[in-house]
Amino acid sequence: MNTTARLAAFGGALALLAAGGFAAGTATGPVAAATGEPSEHAEMATEMAAVEELPGGLAASAAGYTFVPAGASPEAGRFSFTITGPDGRPVTAFDVEHEKKLHLIVVRRDTAGFRHIHPDLAPDGTWSVPLTLPAAGSYRAFADFAPTGGKPMTLGADLSVAGDYRPVTYAPSRTARVDGYTVELTGDLTAGKTSPLALTVSRDGVPVTDLQPYLGAYGHLVALREGDLAYLHVHPDGEPGAGPRVRFAAEVPSAGTYRLFLDFRHGGVVRTAEFTLSTGH
Repeated sequence: MNTTARLAAFGGALALLAAGGFAAGTATGPVAAATGEPSEHAEMATEMAAVEELPGGLAASAAGYTFVPAGASPEAGRFSFTITGPDGRPVTAFDVEHEKKLHLIVVRRDTAGFRHIHPDLAPDGTWSVPLTLPAAGSYRAFADFAPTGGKPMTLGADLSVAGDYRPVTYAPSRTARVDGYTVELTGDLTAGKTSPLALTVSRDGVPVTDLQPYLGAYGHLVALREGDLAYLHVHPDGEPGAGPRVRFAAEVPSAGTYRLFLDFRHGGVVRTAEFTLSTGH
């Protein structure tokens, strides 16, 4: 059963248990206390709490909110979706985080074709953005947002493109080259601990010292765990500076291999540098 289905099942089970437990308790007293056995209600609540603690993006629903795409794949080069709230209706009020009300990340399951885009919100709660997926395969879309009055969260949903799927594999890499820029990654990931990372940007061998702010910082870093694509939004660390070095603090939940994507802006253009890094042992 997938995570979303489990959450729905848990919710229904808890509602039935609550109603049934009240009736039974009124007539006979607390059964669990009488038998000395753990109640099914407690076991279910424990499992549900564990699901809620999953890394971001693994579930389409959390804390009553659900990421609902309009279809399984973008139609006519446009992707639309809603975020429904605990009342089942589309949410229309969001807090601004990193200069945007919602960040949408789209990437193929093999982590190819990474896109970081910002859709527009209609008054009825429908988000939409131009999007054409570049190749056949299964994709994961991540909605990173904070509903007004709620906590920041990341929900995920699957998209697909029919055709001949040819997966890409990535070797470990700490150096990325894009449009004449070279970005070097230093630092190591340690499972369960905060790890300092530094990314140094140069162009044609010359350090770049005039990076431009992008989304309120001089760099924006996203980490995805290979396999299940657990989503980690990594935050800048230390004093802000315009380069060549941008520092981050990353905390990965488990041992494994992670794909890291750095968005940086220079000369008015946003570029993405990609890295593959495994946790230390």
